[in-house]
Amino acid sequence: MNASHRRHDISDRTWKLLEPHFPGREGVWGGIAKDNRLFINAIVWILRTGAPWRDLPPDLGDWKKEGAPEIRTVC
Repeated sequence: MNASHRRHDISDRTWKLLEPHFPGREGVWGGIAKDNRLFINAIVWILRTGAPWRDLPPDLGDWKKEGAPEIRTVC
């Protein structure tokens, strides 16, 4: 988490407010999400940098497998 792009991550305080509203949690209908916070951090990174999905840093997920398909579902 020392990489410079981590400055775009959402804060713990913000995550505590958002987390209860996301699907994919244990005990909630549907599948279990791999990591909702990582996904949100990836979206925030894309929005703040203006970079394309293919330039997503590897520690924020594999853009081919996780980011783009989910974002198309949301939008």
